[in-house]
Amino acid sequence: MFASLSATVHQARNHDDLYFAGLLNAQEIEAALGSARALFRGWIYTPAITVWTFLSQCLSPDHSCREAVARLIAWRVSRGQQACSAETGGYCLARDRLPEAGCQQLLCRTGQQLEAEAPESWLWHGRRVRVVDGSTITLPDTPENQEEYPQAHTQKPGCGFPIARIVVVFSLAVGSVVEAVMGQYKGKRTGENSLLRTLHDAFVPRDIVVGDRYFSGWFDIVLLAQRSVDVVLRKHHLRRTDFRMGRRLGPDDHVVHWQKPARPQWLDAETYATLPDTLLLREVRVHVTQRGFRTQVVVVVTTLLDAHAFPRDDLASLYRQRWQAELNLRSLKSVMQMDHLRCLTPHRARNEFYIHLLAYNLIRKVMAVAAMEAGVCPYQLSFKGTLQSFTKFLEKLHAYTDVAAWCEALLHAVATHDVGNRPDRVEPRVKKRRPKPYKLMQQPRAVYKRLYA
Repeated sequence: MFASLSATVHQARNHDDLYFAGLLNAQEIEAALGSARALFRGWIYTPAITVWTFLSQCLSPDHSCREAVARLIAWRVSRGQQACSAETGGYCLARDRLPEAGCQQLLCRTGQQLEAEAPESWLWHGRRVRVVDGSTITLPDTPENQEEYPQAHTQKPGCGFPIARIVVVFSLAVGSVVEAVMGQYKGKRTGENSLLRTLHDAFVPRDIVVGDRYFSGWFDIVLLAQRSVDVVLRKHHLRRTDFRMGRRLGPDDHVVHWQKPARPQWLDAETYATLPDTLLLREVRVHVTQRGFRTQVVVVVTTLLDAHAFPRDDLASLYRQRWQAELNLRSLKSVMQMDHLRCLTPHRARNEFYIHLLAYNLIRKVMAVAAMEAGVCPYQLSFKGTLQSFTKFLEKLHAYTDVAAWCEALLHAVATHDVGNRPDRVEPRVKKRRPKPYKLMQQPRAVYKRLYA
């Protein structure tokens, strides 16, 4: 994997390509965009230049189009080329021409390719594990965004922000995003489990899906089981469990039948008729003994019925790794500042969402290479430390003559920033830093301006 990274960086340097070309070349970008690449002919902002500049914008703390264009101008001048206009209009139009399907496909390809290159030792019992989790993000308060992603009904018009729900599928082995979707926050079929059903094609036989109780519905499990996809989920709190019933496999471990519920409105009658009347599942009760954990008892439900091949402790340990999805979302929303998008229209906002995830995957690729070289797992390395090292090294790529030494220094810096092993750390759920003493906005901004005029 190190040789592959060194070769791609060397090729990007020889072709005088822009940032990120060492991890995502122009051919991959044009292949994902398909026929839409014809819209960029004659532009300074080719498909590759547009995507590379967009990536640098998503990883920048500033996140502004002006800084992204300024970075492009500096690169062109450093290569002896004529400086392009500092106006951001051309760049914004080029971003607008990026098709959503192409950006999503580019994201999925990078995440799945990285997962496919993971060594066998990073897999769980030799099988791929996909961790699913959902969250929310906000968008700028514009009429277009409000129409497609309405703000919460508890907020007055002009006082809130459009809000969207996201569901992301991570690879447990390497932490990359293999699929994602963005939808409305409220309304019919906008829940996390409903959004996940739109991503079922991302799973293949022998995959294992790990998720929280939102995804443990009978129909969600059986629809994945029909694809020969196994699940390890937390049982929903409304479903009663009695370990005195069923086929006992050991202490707090048994196999039971879940009866088929009535047909929900979202499922058509033909599909409902093809589903089995009962679902054979294994339930495992896990007692949490670590101090500081809010939950003391967790019941895990799974389709992995073989107690010898998949011991109870292994299932408990696997479900605990579901927390990696929470940490990955924190990296996206806090470290990469994806919690609030900047684009003013829904189409551009969805592209911004996909490009953020694409940039995240490229950082994960560097982490995977560094982890393999250091003989550790990717989740043992710091994402923020990798991001800081990567962005600084990337700016100096063209100044280096020895690409192998450049890659070696980068990977060594990444491997240095490991995450401490603190499984029993106890921290109070309180904040020390006080908020600013400003009142909350209760009226639209225009009303306040008239009051103080």
